[in-house]
Amino acid sequence: MASDETLRERLRSIDGKGYKAYKGIKGEYRFPNYALYIDHVQGDPFAFPSRIRVRADRDLSGFKSDTTSNASRALGICDFLTRQFHRSCISFSRGHRGSGKSGLIMITEPLQEVLQRTAMVINPRFVEARFFMGLPAAGRRISAMDAEAMFFEELPRIVQSSLFLEQVDTPQLYRYIETTEDADSLRNQLDQRGLIGFVADDAHLPRASGIDPRPMDSQSAVGFQSPASLRVEFSLPNRGRITGMGIAKGVTLIVGGGYHGKSTLLEALERGIYNHVPGDGREFVVAHPDTVKIRAANARSIVKTDISPFIRNLPFQKDTAAFSTDNASGSTSQAANIIEAVEVGARVLLLDEDTSATNFMIRDHRMQQLVSKDKEPITPFVDKVKQLYAEKGVSTVLVMGGSGDYFNVADHVIRMTGYLPVDVTDDAHRIAASDTVDRLPEGGDHFGDVKARIPISGSVDPAGGKGRLKISAPRLREIVFGHTSIDLLDIDQITDIAQTRAIAYGIYHATRFMDGASSLKAVIAAVMDDIEKQGLDVLTPYITGDLAAFRGIELAAAINRMRDVRMEQKAQV
Repeated sequence: MASDETLRERLRSIDGKGYKAYKGIKGEYRFPNYALYIDHVQGDPFAFPSRIRVRADRDLSGFKSDTTSNASRALGICDFLTRQFHRSCISFSRGHRGSGKSGLIMITEPLQEVLQRTAMVINPRFVEARFFMGLPAAGRRISAMDAEAMFFEELPRIVQSSLFLEQVDTPQLYRYIETTEDADSLRNQLDQRGLIGFVADDAHLPRASGIDPRPMDSQSAVGFQSPASLRVEFSLPNRGRITGMGIAKGVTLIVGGGYHGKSTLLEALERGIYNHVPGDGREFVVAHPDTVKIRAANARSIVKTDISPFIRNLPFQKDTAAFSTDNASGSTSQAANIIEAVEVGARVLLLDEDTSATNFMIRDHRMQQLVSKDKEPITPFVDKVKQLYAEKGVSTVLVMGGSGDYFNVADHVIRMTGYLPVDVTDDAHRIAASDTVDRLPEGGDHFGDVKARIPISGSVDPAGGKGRLKISAPRLREIVFGHTSIDLLDIDQITDIAQTRAIAYGIYHATRFMDGASSLKAVIAAVMDDIEKQGLDVLTPYITGDLAAFRGIELAAAINRMRDVRMEQKAQV
């Protein structure tokens, strides 16, 4: 490993030269209290910044073994240090100077969720931050003086304030670690208690705005309080006793007037698959890890999915047992979204009437009289939701403000009033029993089959122009994969573009398991197993700090939305 002075000399030797001369500084350098790795040098000041790493010895860093004594605590410290590094970049970097991205020092910026990321690695040997630097230029000529300031003045201050215990807020660090450990413990206890979700007393669910995921000002937000009939208690490793509302397995209906918090509660559960930062208000709102938000997605593509449990006898003999389309309707897309989620292991479905196809959700008595069942291909969800739980073990939480027909099939009914829940299950069941209607159930005796599908590898091609690998995530819910653009707008549980980028490379990794015989579920399981054993680094051919953890469910959803993918069905799941 070269000395830091070697880097200084190399920078000075290329001052004023063409930008590509920066390639000569690639390598490893020993600074006084850390090692610097320049892994990739951008070819142009306007290109994506250069990939850089710094690594400090674990012993010198001062972080004790108890900060990484289990996976939850390791996740907490990595998240905390990533945020610390990000803040330090803002504090100590002079920022943009020169052409293009010159002068930038940046690391992936975490949001409210605590995610495993490639941006920070901590193990018994070292602490490593992975970030990006825009090597400075005037026009396309190297500005070595500015580069020297970045490497020898700004970066050492960033590293010292981020990767060494003596410089960080130790009580806050342990708060992150312990909150993450407690949330994981809470989520892991749900199943044995017969629950699929939990909302802690005093949780603050509302967000600052529709585009700002931070919590609403605590003076404005209403603290959550569980109804006594639904209150449960857990014991957590650090916090100890905690109480809140337990959401049981089965079918749960969330009702109430407009603007009273129905969708806010559902969204909190939707994000409850992730841990949250201390102070978020949703730190102890957790959901079963295989919870999936379902919505209609007009115009999505569907490939060989058996949607016949919901839709049969389409005009012109369109086959719904192996349904394919490039332009799905609201109802066919929602049917496919449910079947595809169950196919790869979803255990809980979340639905909101506001983002659902009306004709998929309900068909009332009057419409049944006007349009007989033999002329209606769609079996509404109200007639299938109980079967889905009884036969497949898949629970549902549903926001419904417009149809009381769901009272007949709900195991629990929660009414939101002013953002506070009331258990109205008995009232709903009494109304359903006394206010009988002549609506006929249309679901048949069984839910139906969920068939596994086999992805055909040749149809998942990452090659772009000139056969080069073309994989990117230009936006939060869009992937470019080869010549294909994958629209993920209806996948609400992707919260960070670093996840989208990782999913894109996850698709590429999945192709090695597409052997013409393995089901999509098996392919996804193989990818996730590799990540579990080797980390997210297994997905890319080079080390990078801009990937974040995702679930196999979202990886499958992305593959299902590829317009060029081909599938074949196999035996029943």
